[in-house]
Amino acid sequence: MDLGLQGKTALICAASAGLGHACAMALAQEGVTITITGRNPEKLHQAAEQITKATGAKVHTAPGDITTPEGKAAALKPNPTPDILVTNAGGPPPGDFRTYTEKMWHDALNANMLTPIELIKAVIDPMIAKKFGRIVNITSGSVKSTTPNLGLSSGARTGLTGFIAGLARQVAAHNVAINNLLPGPFNTDRMASLAKSAGRTLEDEISLRAAANPAGRIGNPEEFGAACAFLCSTQASYIIGQNVLIDGGLFNSTM
Repeated sequence: MDLGLQGKTALICAASAGLGHACAMALAQEGVTITITGRNPEKLHQAAEQITKATGAKVHTAPGDITTPEGKAAALKPNPTPDILVTNAGGPPPGDFRTYTEKMWHDALNANMLTPIELIKAVIDPMIAKKFGRIVNITSGSVKSTTPNLGLSSGARTGLTGFIAGLARQVAAHNVAINNLLPGPFNTDRMASLAKSAGRTLEDEISLRAAANPAGRIGNPEEFGAACAFLCSTQASYIIGQNVLIDGGLFNSTM
């Protein structure tokens, strides 16, 4: 299927590794010129080289902390009016809510709710003017099926989800489609971090997650990237304000 994205531009956050990198790779394969962000300049440059080598796409890098004003400005500098925005940020640390400090809450809300909203605010009007825009927010399966030790993540991301539910329907008539992608367990650095916090090896964590999953495995980032690319496609203009779970069937629901 031709996704109709040849010649489009995209900003993908936290794309030096993991799910953000997979989304960047998938969009680059469709002929999209991309800007990727990340905190580690060296790692980000290596990711850009890898994407260019694999796809031939033009890749701009914007190193910095996307949760800061300076980081947001750097991310938008190569192209202030992208056709596509993929928001993404690392998840807050797990733990008992009794141990969460006020600063931890502020950091979680800033990274996983306020920063995506600020980026959306920066790009939404040019998208409306062009009569084309695609925004995909990488959130978490914990938005639909919470776990007690991920309160910071589910709390902050649920706030973003509520905001998107309203905004997506306000801009849909302008061919601007906003949706959320909710990952379940994937083989990323986040999985390694959760394993460490639980006192398990990564291999044991993957085995446990796979055994509990109807698919019998955890996800590959490439699968996630492909779903993101489709939501950014010209064919996805009638998919509005949805929370798309990619979790191997882990969330047990009839609808």
